[in-house]
Amino acid sequence: METVISSKIAISAVIPMVTTLFIMASRKKPNIREFWSIFGAVLTFSSVMSLLPYVLAGISYEYTFCTLYPGIHLKFHLDGLGFMFAGTASFLWIVAGFYCIGYMRGLREHAQTRFYVCYAAAVGGGVGAAFAGNLFTLYLFYEIVSIVTYPLVAHHQDEEGYDGARKYIIYLMFASKAFLLPAMILTYVLTGTLDFSTTGIMNGIFPKDANGLLVSITYFLCLFGFAKAALMPMHGWLPAAMVAPTPVSALLHAVVVVKVGVFSVCRVMLYLFGVNILQTLHLGMITAYLASFTIITASIIALSKTNLKARLAYSTVSQLSYIILGVAMLTPNGITGGIIHIANHAFSKIALFFCAGAIFVATKKKDISELGGLGYQMPLTMIAFGLASLSMIGVPPVSGFVTKWYLALGAMDLANVVLLSVLLISSLLNAGYFVPIFLTSFFDKPKNSTQGVSNLETTPLMLFMVIPLFVCALFSVYFGFNPSFFINIIKVIMG
Repeated sequence: METVISSKIAISAVIPMVTTLFIMASRKKPNIREFWSIFGAVLTFSSVMSLLPYVLAGISYEYTFCTLYPGIHLKFHLDGLGFMFAGTASFLWIVAGFYCIGYMRGLREHAQTRFYVCYAAAVGGGVGAAFAGNLFTLYLFYEIVSIVTYPLVAHHQDEEGYDGARKYIIYLMFASKAFLLPAMILTYVLTGTLDFSTTGIMNGIFPKDANGLLVSITYFLCLFGFAKAALMPMHGWLPAAMVAPTPVSALLHAVVVVKVGVFSVCRVMLYLFGVNILQTLHLGMITAYLASFTIITASIIALSKTNLKARLAYSTVSQLSYIILGVAMLTPNGITGGIIHIANHAFSKIALFFCAGAIFVATKKKDISELGGLGYQMPLTMIAFGLASLSMIGVPPVSGFVTKWYLALGAMDLANVVLLSVLLISSLLNAGYFVPIFLTSFFDKPKNSTQGVSNLETTPLMLFMVIPLFVCALFSVYFGFNPSFFINIIKVIMG
């Protein structure tokens, strides 16, 4: 069994990388190139899902690929948390593969082969991070994701694109080098290893007699070193990266980049430090308040943005901190709410960005004030936008409600009125910046030449975008009605 599991883990991480080779070899044949992208996504998802029976059975398996130094290994690990991230990312790669065909061809984008190669490599890096068995391996794949997504952010190769990409890579690389590397050194000095705990989420790897100050310093170095989690003030790269094509924005905000950030934070909190030491040193509550500040502040900034993608970007900054907030509560309900939002946010936010991209391809509109009447010209797109918005707000029975229900229970478990108020206020702010977009599209009059067009969604290229975005929106509804798939995995994580 161990050989079978290790092979499946390796295959899951390798398939996206091998897919890049087939994409490059087919660069002069667009249809074949795009086939390889989708085929690689399907194979990756199938490989990840083949691990589900082992996860549900509670099997926690480790595989050491090589040893670089005593206590420092290139190691892979199978558990429920990694499976949730890898499964979500690989499934959404399939949906994005179809969407990208419509978007890239619809705008006749240049360098499409490079785009698909970097997209596949980014997913490969995300899957590798999902199954990382220690802090070193996680750091390695985290950095791979940063490097291969740089060309995607700079895709347009204009001044704006290069400026956004420069800010993107400087933020992420500086944080990982300035904070994560010292954190790894301190962890190794204090524990003699970088391996994650294999005994559950309670104890972590730090000895009980470890110096509390050094442990706290190590913790905050990790927290801010994973800047992809966009916890303020390490969020500035994310709005700057909005210069990228919309499928890249979806990759950044829903599928891999930010998710590898919050996943890494969750992994470190639960499997490096553990619930007990975070409670003892009061690090969990400090983190919860930092996340709460990010949630409210980013939501207020989102209210001020009139550019659709910019508003969605600050929404992402806010929504990501729900994940950190839930885990930082250190209660079963809170942790459940945080972890389940990894998937719930992914399906909803990718639908929202896909909608923004479809709108741009069909109308070249970017500003919310220009969307008047669009609900009748792009009904499926705007209905999907509405459904995904309800998830972000937390309206039942859409999946975001499940997240906020568990987070609210976690806050009540702690009898913490402040955290409960943050959840309520942020939901009202979410409604404040999402509802007007939907209302504008259906109740305001059109302002441009598309006024006489009855439907903008019927061309084949548009359908390549509209169908995937609608499917994602429907999944966000389905997981609200039936969250049991993710809940069962989280129960395994909780032990």
